[in-house]
Amino acid sequence: MWQWWFQISSFLQSLNLRLLLFIFGFCTSSFFVNNVLGERRNQNIEISVRTEVDNYSLSSNPDTALILNRSDVVVFWKLHNDSLKARCRLIGLSEEWSKLENQYVSIYYDLSGNSYVYEIEISNGSLIEIPIEIVVKWWANDRFKQFLFLLTGVIIVLSALFYFIRNIKVFKKKVEKEYESLVKIRTKGEMSDKLPGFSVQEKGRIRSRKYRKVTVLFADIQGFTRIVEHLNPESLIDELDRFFFQFDEVVEKYGIEKIKTIGDAYMCAGGIPEENRTNPVEVVLAAIEMQTYMKKMQKQRINEGFGFWELRIGVHTGPVISGVIGQKKLSFDIWGDTVNIASRMESSGIAGEINITGITYHLIKELFNCEYRGKMPIKYKGETDMYFVKGILPELSEKGEGQKPNGDFFLKLQHIRFSDLEEFILARMEKELSENLCYHDVNHTVDVVTRVELLGRAENISSEDLLIIKTAALFHDAGFIIAYENHEDNGIRLAKEILPRYHYSLFQIDQVVEIINVTKFGAHPRNFLERIMKDADLDYIGRTDFVPVSNNRYREINALGYRLSLKDWNEKQIQFISNHDYYTQTARELRQVNKERQLQKLKELLVV
Repeated sequence: MWQWWFQISSFLQSLNLRLLLFIFGFCTSSFFVNNVLGERRNQNIEISVRTEVDNYSLSSNPDTALILNRSDVVVFWKLHNDSLKARCRLIGLSEEWSKLENQYVSIYYDLSGNSYVYEIEISNGSLIEIPIEIVVKWWANDRFKQFLFLLTGVIIVLSALFYFIRNIKVFKKKVEKEYESLVKIRTKGEMSDKLPGFSVQEKGRIRSRKYRKVTVLFADIQGFTRIVEHLNPESLIDELDRFFFQFDEVVEKYGIEKIKTIGDAYMCAGGIPEENRTNPVEVVLAAIEMQTYMKKMQKQRINEGFGFWELRIGVHTGPVISGVIGQKKLSFDIWGDTVNIASRMESSGIAGEINITGITYHLIKELFNCEYRGKMPIKYKGETDMYFVKGILPELSEKGEGQKPNGDFFLKLQHIRFSDLEEFILARMEKELSENLCYHDVNHTVDVVTRVELLGRAENISSEDLLIIKTAALFHDAGFIIAYENHEDNGIRLAKEILPRYHYSLFQIDQVVEIINVTKFGAHPRNFLERIMKDADLDYIGRTDFVPVSNNRYREINALGYRLSLKDWNEKQIQFISNHDYYTQTARELRQVNKERQLQKLKELLVV
């Protein structure tokens, strides 16, 4: 069968090539046709009527109508006597005359009618009438050409499709092989061999790492003992395999690390191997999806007349120690009171519910609807509060159903994630910035981020705009990590590289890039967010610490080889501040008066 497909594909490719050659020859030939049909001149006027393929030169009324083969027409006329003027119009399109001119060019696009009369009235009383007939051949019609190009594109797509079908068997075998290697949850107590970001010292000794905030989830399938009596071992493993495969997809979606499966129990943790502040929210979202899937399967099993499975989930947040152990078979695991408490939450929960501790509750309560269910004693820890997660808050969920997060939910989550991003960028700047940067240091970036937030809140910008402008402020000087020159462009490169890892959309990244660009010297803001950014970046001009901050900038410039005397520097500062204006009302109210005082101080320093 594949041989037939190959012959068809080869024929279509050959046909496609012939068709392309025909279209190319047809289209190019039309550009070189120059049909001069008549020429009569006198001393008063010179007239030229042109289309893509027609060219008429006249000096008086033609004997017959001009036959034009294109609908786009250009008419040019010129009077030889400078003392004469003329005006023109195209009867059939418009009755209005043009202005009186010595020469004129009329351009008409896509003349849809068939017959027109072009009139030229000369100031000496002469009237020239040029009948025009538009006769466009069907094979010269633009729509026909578009159809040919569309047909060519369809043939190319079909040829590519047939080529793909030829290779689909090989692709299918490859996918099946990869699937079999990835989905292997077939034995009781089997653990994942995936070791997230850790290496093992020789002889199986543990290399450990401590995490400050990790959210641990335990899930246990209920009804396992009852159902196992009615299923053969192969069917039982297939059922568990299907559930755990779905759970694996969910935890991967939210960036959670699967720890292990033991029999009918599933364990995962958020916040490892990369620490973050969002892991309590992400783990609870994963727990909701797991329960939703199990309830869906429960209804299906009931309709089919079979026994059903239920899921009990427990969650707790706290510090853990992680490590890799083993000699022949490596195993990744986590230990600590957090793991034990999460396990207690699961065992003390109810099938179909998500049981969380008070600590986790306080980290997620702004996003989820939770129900208090009392206290539970913990050995050596006293008592802990317990809550059932009933779903996402209605205003933060799609259709208010509490099951799927909406855009407002993810925006709130992004604001939490921004703290992780800020910590990462500031740590890089602290470590990698040159010691010569006395002004463009970490403190300046922190100051600008703080100022854009203050100005943004005072100017009542939206929550998403606040996130965008804070992100731009964070990256606007990050480019100094790479080089002093063109640091804004370098900051943009870093933003495009890093922000996708923190779930920023392409549109949000484009907004950040535009705001960073406005911090370049001499750039003018085009929108409200850019005006806020400009005011925040130069906020120090109107502060009481202006002089010491300005001196830091002077030392930085000289340390980098730009030799400038203090007098010259102060003169430049005076000139800059004198021409500077704040863009936002809040900045003008807060800084304008003090800016004038700083300007006066500079002038006094210059006199001394």
